[in-house]
Amino acid sequence: MKKIGFIGTGIMGSSMAGHLMDAGYELNVYNHTKAKADGLVARGAHWCATAGECAVGCDVVISMVGYPKDVEEIYLGQGGIVEKAAKGTYLIDMTTSSPVLAERIAAEGAKKGLKVLDAPVTGGDTGAKNATLTILVGGAPEDFAALQPVFQAMGKNIVLEGGPGAGPKTKMCNQIAIAGALAGACEAFTYAKASGLDIEKVYAAISTGAASSAQMTNVLAKGLKGNFEPGFMLKHFIKDMGISADTSKDYHIELPILQQVLKEARTLEAEGKGTNGTQVLIKYYK
Repeated sequence: MKKIGFIGTGIMGSSMAGHLMDAGYELNVYNHTKAKADGLVARGAHWCATAGECAVGCDVVISMVGYPKDVEEIYLGQGGIVEKAAKGTYLIDMTTSSPVLAERIAAEGAKKGLKVLDAPVTGGDTGAKNATLTILVGGAPEDFAALQPVFQAMGKNIVLEGGPGAGPKTKMCNQIAIAGALAGACEAFTYAKASGLDIEKVYAAISTGAASSAQMTNVLAKGLKGNFEPGFMLKHFIKDMGISADTSKDYHIELPILQQVLKEARTLEAEGKGTNGTQVLIKYYK
C-alpha cells in the first residue's frame, strides 16, 4: 500500500493525514473547504476536486468528516467513493457516524469487491496531533491485519471490536461514558462554588483520587479557568450523543443520564455555544 486518499482535513483530519505523509504514503486529499487542505498540498499531497476523485488510483481511502449525512454522501452518492474506488481498495471511515450506516456502506462496498472498515477514534485534537489516537475498528480480521501500518501511523491503541458497525457502536459506548463523567464533574464544581469553597483547592483535592476522570482533568479544568476553546466542539458531541440516543431505541434500552446531558448540551447550542469545547457544559449550571 503506497497511495492513500484522505477526505476531511479539519482539526483532526489534517494531523492524521500529515502523519500518513510522514510515514511515507503518497496522498490524495479532498475537503469541503479547500483552504483547510492547503498545508498538506504544500507538503506534496495531490488536491482532488471531489471525494470520488480522491479514491481513484488509491490503495486505501480514509474519511474523517463531520456528520453521518456527509459520510453517506461521499460514499454512496453519485460519483462517490464506492462508485469510483477500484476493486480491492480498502475503505476506512474514521468519522464518528451511525453504525447502521456503517453496515450499509460495508454491504454496498462488498458488492463491488471493496474492503470496507469503520474506525472511529478517541483522543481528540491532542491525540490526532501526537498520533496517539485510540482507533475502534469494525471489519474483517484479515483487513484489520493488513491495515496495521496505516493505523499505527495515526494511533497507539488499535482494537478490532467486531464486524461492520462495531467501531461506531464502541464509540457510542465511549461517548455515553463521557457524557456522565463530564456532567458529574460539572455538577461537583457547581456545588463547590455555590457552597463557598475555593475551586482551586477543591480541584487539588479531588482531581487525583477516586473522583478523578479524564473529563475532569483534561476537559473541565480548561472551563474552570474560563477557557472554552474547542478541543472537541460541543456541536459534534451533540451529534454523537444523538446517535447514541437514537440507536439505543433499536436496542430497547433507556439511557436517562445520556438523555439529560443531551438536553443540557442542546440548550447551550441554542444559546450559540455549539462551537465551544465540551467544557462549556459547566455554563449550563450557571
